[in-house]
Amino acid sequence: MSVFVPEVARPTLVFRGLLGQAEPILITGGRAVADYREAFIGIDVAKLKNAIAVAESGREGETRFWGEVDASDASMRRIIQRIAAKFDRVHFCYEAGPTGYGLHRLIRSLGHECVVVAPSLIPRKPGDRVKTNRRDALALARLLRAGELTAVWVPDEGHEAMRDLVRARAAAVETLRVHRQQISAFMLKHSRIYPRKKGWTMRYLRWLQEQQFDHPAHQIALQEMVEAVRVSKERVERLEKVIEEFVPTWSLAPVIRALQTLRGVDLIVAVTFATEVGDVSRFESPRQLMGYLGLVPGERSTGETVRRGSITKAGNGRVRHMLVESAWTYRHPPKVGTRKLYLMEQAPSKVREIAWKAQSRLTSRYRMLATRGKRTTVVCTAIARELTGFMWAVAREAQAIKS
Repeated sequence: MSVFVPEVARPTLVFRGLLGQAEPILITGGRAVADYREAFIGIDVAKLKNAIAVAESGREGETRFWGEVDASDASMRRIIQRIAAKFDRVHFCYEAGPTGYGLHRLIRSLGHECVVVAPSLIPRKPGDRVKTNRRDALALARLLRAGELTAVWVPDEGHEAMRDLVRARAAAVETLRVHRQQISAFMLKHSRIYPRKKGWTMRYLRWLQEQQFDHPAHQIALQEMVEAVRVSKERVERLEKVIEEFVPTWSLAPVIRALQTLRGVDLIVAVTFATEVGDVSRFESPRQLMGYLGLVPGERSTGETVRRGSITKAGNGRVRHMLVESAWTYRHPPKVGTRKLYLMEQAPSKVREIAWKAQSRLTSRYRMLATRGKRTTVVCTAIARELTGFMWAVAREAQAIKS
């Protein structure tokens, strides 16, 4: 039982308990500190209903399931206000997923703390084979109270819009690849081999139009697949044009311009890196960024035994894939091409220095690894890892100049 007294600015003796012993407790603002109530709220989000659990602070704090509520903004606003009214301070968390960051922004707008948790980094018991919304909400509340959850970086609405646009372009590219692969498989099945090495040029498209089949159904099937390729290609080009139009008005436009001074980094690679990685300053070192992108080698060491294997691939696959493709350009000697020359002239002096240093080092590194007999895939992965470090440095420099 706590005792309420008028506001006192220093520790005060308060008689409490059955025997009336005098016990010093700190009184601030007319309330005993012992009455300060803090709660940690775990939310298992879903399409229709959200499951909510509450864990009160302290080792012996009660953890209970609050219930399931409608996932609409109005319902969540009411339940958040009801929970917050019962405690002095509340902390919310939920897993990152297809529901997005709308709930995070709603909770923050109401003045409460909220973290979006990385699902792959949530501690789980290997023997626990039962999964329900209630159990997930209770587990999130307990782990949030224990400080065992890892938060993801939450973009603002403008950043999220650009990221959705870039991902739409990536989906269009994947669709184009599938349609092209279908044509290649169709032609191979009918023993129609293109006589040249490079495909999907205008010459190759003319060659496709010249093919004749005995059965009209085969001819119709080929024409439909060629039309699907044309439509997919036009969609990719439209999205790339829209991305190019929106970049100058984006807050990270200086970072994107600076990144393009690096060899192998064009507009799409720079925009993909900026949208997926976000604020580079949240990474204290290039090694952290390399680990986030899954470009560091995995390790299983014990005692004096050290075993390192292939890269972890535990991070953002979209950026990792593009960086490995960009690493192919470093097989050529260092040189500033006509397309990069204008970008280099417009960039700050420190950015130019980093870009040239990156080109000199990575081309030399590529040759050295290739002469050792390393496979090309391994060489490109190693170059992509180091390229990540230079991109980190360029982005940090661009942000510093902007601020």
